[in-house]
Amino acid sequence: MTSIPTAPATGSDDPPPLDPRRLLILRAVAQAGSMSAGARALGWTQPAVSQHLQALERSARTPLLLRHSGGVTLTEAGRAAVLHADAIAAHLDAAAREVGELAALGAGSVRLAAFPSALAVLVPPALERLAATTGVDVRLVEAEPPEAVELVRSGDVDVALTFGYAEAPGVPSDLRGIALGVDPVDVVLPAAHPAAGEASLRLADLADDDWVAGCVRCREHLVAAAAAEGFAPRVRHETDDYVVVQQIVARGLAVAALPRTALEAYRHPHVATRSVTGLDGRSLHAVHRTGVERVPAVAALLGALRRPLPGGTMTA
Repeated sequence: MTSIPTAPATGSDDPPPLDPRRLLILRAVAQAGSMSAGARALGWTQPAVSQHLQALERSARTPLLLRHSGGVTLTEAGRAAVLHADAIAAHLDAAAREVGELAALGAGSVRLAAFPSALAVLVPPALERLAATTGVDVRLVEAEPPEAVELVRSGDVDVALTFGYAEAPGVPSDLRGIALGVDPVDVVLPAAHPAAGEASLRLADLADDDWVAGCVRCREHLVAAAAAEGFAPRVRHETDDYVVVQQIVARGLAVAALPRTALEAYRHPHVATRSVTGLDGRSLHAVHRTGVERVPAVAALLGALRRPLPGGTMTA
């Protein structure tokens, strides 16, 4: 193990530096839920783990764990320390894979989290391109953007596909995001809806309809766009499933707004889709930790994701 230099003393009142190795021990114990389970996960004895954590708490000058009969619970300071330990673990993992993969350019593995319509429409062509040109192995996890971002923060995935709107951007300030383009949002109407054949359509033209809305971010965007058009949509149904949304619309029970990727993944034969003035598209991003883009396998995946979106919208 590479030794970690000790920070120079800057004054008697300054707290001593926190040993990153001990932060990783704290992380392992927190993940395992008890001192004994953490020791087993590390392959150490419980007294050795306890000694390291006591030393870490002395350096932190505050308790990090509350020990009880059921295991351990992190204090507020402990939770903050584990967040930094997550970052350390993710950077060490990225460093190990980057060094290892430099000996086999184009090979390696990468872990990707993405929301359902992206998994259906954007990811398969990217994987096909990778398979044709590299030996990169991509492991997929389905997750909505908030959960996917947390998987990136914890180091459980390397890249997350996210989306956002003007009022709720999709890239947190502590992570990096590569813009992949704009996914237009269309209204979805029953085929027999009076507005289905209109030459031009504004969102306000649907003010008297019932609506079926999706995730919290999409619902908030619809409500904000409708407010700008002077009405409040009557949201009667809520579901994230774009197949269910179209089943409801096809039976004349409501209208909806869906991104074009979802309509590319599935299109009910008895609905009409129209672009509409007053409803902006959503921005797509590939989100990752700073530095992980230097790992060859991750760089190859990010390159493969920069391709045309459904409806002709180009990625960055």
